[in-house]
Amino acid sequence: MLHLKTRAADGITILHCNGRLVDREEACKFSDAISSAISYAPSLIIDLSGLESIDSAGLGELAVIQMWARASGCSLKVAGANACIRQIMESANLLRIFETYATVDDAASAFRQTSSQAARGAA
Repeated sequence: MLHLKTRAADGITILHCNGRLVDREEACKFSDAISSAISYAPSLIIDLSGLESIDSAGLGELAVIQMWARASGCSLKVAGANACIRQIMESANLLRIFETYATVDDAASAFRQTSSQAARGAA
């Protein structure tokens, strides 16, 4: 079963995923949570550190949400995927379309670095 929890920190929305993303029902639940977050969050981190397994339904939703995020102007990063999840994502060529980080803190630091560079460029 998939459990999702959303929190905000320093202007970044973080979606924590725990459990399994392995069937259509869970994929739809995941998609609904992402869709809601994208509607208000310019910066979103999907935390996969609690994800135990993923199948083609989950992989398909990951690909779709990346398209949604780009279309809505939301910057999206993925963090915390364990070695097994990373290998599955790599096999599906999803690592090429996502910015991935070892931890949520690493992803948040990347957002902050990008923001400070943009602010310096605007000055």
